Amino acid sequence: MKQHSLSMIKKVEHMQLQIIGATGEIPDKELFIENAMNYAAKNHFILQVFNADLIYGKTHLESAVAHASRAFQQNTNTTHTLAMEILLYASGERQLQIALPKMGIHKGPGHVAIVLYSEENIQIEEPMIQELLNLLQLKRNDTVLKGNEKTLQLFGISEKEQQTVTQHKYQNLILEKVALVDIIK
Repeated sequence: MKQHSLSMIKKVEHMQLQIIGATGEIPDKELFIENAMNYAAKNHFILQVFNADLIYGKTHLESAVAHASRAFQQNTNTTHTLAMEILLYASGERQLQIALPKMGIHKGPGHVAIVLYSEENIQIEEPMIQELLNLLQLKRNDTVLKGNEKTLQLFGISEKEQQTVTQHKYQNLILEKVALVDIIK
């Protein structure tokens, strides 16, 4: 399963994919999401935002994008949009009503992970990323994407599960949850 996920991620790398971390204050969650989605629509790419405290490295989100993209290609998607399918996979959950509160952003100060994705030939370049961050009043900080034991706990991975692997393989526990969404759908 691990080898299969890695080959899927390599496929996504040929698409235009940017994963960034940021910090900032979110005074109005709905307005924040509306501004982000309007910017994505204007620039013709897919955007999804996450609470970065539940992200265990860029590979976590690369895997979610790969699985979600494949689900749409094979008509096995659960949601109506690729952005929401990415959220579903990233959460390791089968239902949006569980995935949204788990992985979604929250009002107030926090860490944000952003996926910018295009299956078309649209280049997502640094000036666009900076313009988006300015619009959302965020400061880029990719270190918020690094996971740790607290990330695993917030994600719902027990201490017992953590003890099944060495610390340098903790990310695999998250990647398994992402891959399992295909099975539990």
